[in-house]
Amino acid sequence: MGESLTARMEPHSSATLDLSKIEQHELERIRQHRKELLDDIQKLKCEIAAVFAQIEDFESTAESKKEQRDKQLSAGRKKFNMDPEKGIVFLIERNLLTNNATDVAGFLYKGEGLNKTAIGDYLGERQFLWSFRLPGEAQKIDRMMEAFAARYCLCNPGVFQSIDTCYVLSFSIIMLNTSLHNPNVRDKPPLHRFVAMNRGINEGGDLPEDLLMKLYDSIKSEPFKIPEDDGNDLTHTFFNPEREGWLMKLGGRVKTWKRRWFILTDNCLYYFEFTTDKEPRGIIPLENLSVQKVDDSKKPNCFELFNNGCKGQKVKACKTDNDGKVVQGKHESYRISAPTPDEQDQWITAIRASITRDPFYDLVAARKKRIVRKN
Repeated sequence: MGESLTARMEPHSSATLDLSKIEQHELERIRQHRKELLDDIQKLKCEIAAVFAQIEDFESTAESKKEQRDKQLSAGRKKFNMDPEKGIVFLIERNLLTNNATDVAGFLYKGEGLNKTAIGDYLGERQFLWSFRLPGEAQKIDRMMEAFAARYCLCNPGVFQSIDTCYVLSFSIIMLNTSLHNPNVRDKPPLHRFVAMNRGINEGGDLPEDLLMKLYDSIKSEPFKIPEDDGNDLTHTFFNPEREGWLMKLGGRVKTWKRRWFILTDNCLYYFEFTTDKEPRGIIPLENLSVQKVDDSKKPNCFELFNNGCKGQKVKACKTDNDGKVVQGKHESYRISAPTPDEQDQWITAIRASITRDPFYDLVAARKKRIVRKN
């Protein structure tokens, strides 16, 4: 028994032959017990591995569901920005939003990733809320302002003689705010002009001059601002443009032609230095502009954007300068060259379809005529 235990337990050890039958029996029992222990350890390892695999599968499934939900929610927001009605339907069908007015209102109010103009378009079919941009379509603006005026008169009885009075004054305030604080408007209206433009709107009578004076002073001292677009993440803005492609643009101050990637969407023409840029080099709103073919001795297939009937007036636009600052554009017109005659025609057609008119003056004029007819 003075031999080492290891040597005595080896199955092929010569020392094993020297053991007594009792010792050999005991050694066999130890070997069997050792094998059973090793088997149990192996089974336990397999069970532990299976448990960890189940946990990983569960976590992966939960993460996958969350990723899928986030992707569908992102897709729903993009659909909303392109077509608000379809976007809401998409979200409801996928149980990301309930078909409940309060739930939908909460989704719009929170507004994560939503374009304010799209919210305005959606609500233009329904009701007025203050925290969105007015849509460009005149009829929708008219409906929203009508709803606002009706609600204001209901909550503030006796302030105005009629809803039409509140409607016209509201538009006058919007135009006053723009005229006083838009740097492109050089002729700033004085108080007496604001008072004059609102004469006779109170069912044929005038509003108290001290009320108009307080409104004027308030807006002059502190402009009201429309909330910034959470949806101005350009991923949403440029998700489904009317047209995009490479064009040549003539510089304003320095008359050189530069190749730019143009995107036409949301009644604006955006241009980039590279297709991978996240921010545009310039933005040209198409409100009240005209477009026409022009001949240029240096470039073929040219067309031009300009203010029709306002010769010498700069086009309302902005761009990023060499220092990265956003500055106002200095073009009286934008001259652009397309690669082919067909593309020239296609761009002109698409731009004309995107040009809008400022509807404010037409809407206010119609309301004033209504007031005059009633009196």
